Amino acid sequence: MKHKGKLVNVGLGMTLGAHITPISRNYIEKADVVFVAASNNLVEHWVKEMNPDVRSLQKYYQEGISRMKTYRKMVEAILSEVRLGKNVCGAFYGHPGVFAWAPHESIRQAKAEGFQAHMEPGISAEDCLYADLGIDPGRFGCTHLEASQFMFRNKSIDSTSYLILWQVGIAGDKSLSKFSTPKEYKKVLVDILLKTYPADFKIILYECAVLPIEHTFIKEINVSDLQDTAISLKTTVVFPPLHKTTLNDDIIKQVEKLK
Repeated sequence: MKHKGKLVNVGLGMTLGAHITPISRNYIEKADVVFVAASNNLVEHWVKEMNPDVRSLQKYYQEGISRMKTYRKMVEAILSEVRLGKNVCGAFYGHPGVFAWAPHESIRQAKAEGFQAHMEPGISAEDCLYADLGIDPGRFGCTHLEASQFMFRNKSIDSTSYLILWQVGIAGDKSLSKFSTPKEYKKVLVDILLKTYPADFKIILYECAVLPIEHTFIKEINVSDLQDTAISLKTTVVFPPLHKTTLNDDIIKQVEKLK
């Protein structure tokens, strides 16, 4: 049985005002209440121009508090309005389904409770990265990993493709409560990387522009310098392919026989 309340989580894109899709804007404008999650206050003010009832989710973030507790509070805030029978829109920075637990979980719970719920995509930092760095993921392939997940799990590196590490600024944080981790944590990450990459291998630090007046941040450093380099929460680290791929002659011969 479907209930009256509805939920749609939309993406705001990365650059203020430039990346939002027409359908996402329409959902924001038509909603009874909008919950917005954006690290920049200007983005929140911009969303408030589209709807008279916009509520910030950023207030739930607190240093020393596990982000899982924060995310659960966000989900409950969103669902409390859906349960009241309202047409609710969650507006999330970038893509609502990329490195974002609360949008996925709020939709899952809403559906489980019998409400209509779905997600509309947005332009993510990954999309901007491909454009700004001139990377075609179909050429060599890309492996995307969250930095701590890469550290704590037995993840292998394909050195013939791009390795893209996200959230390096909080690499090694098992508590999920820090906004940054010191260089000792990043040294552990670097030690893992040095098992594959030479110390002087050039990698790229990347941050896309959030405001139209900002410039994209692109900086090249050595792998060995990563632990001593200032890294923010929004910094993504890109490792170009180290080795060339080799042909699988057996498979090629097998396919050729199919002609």
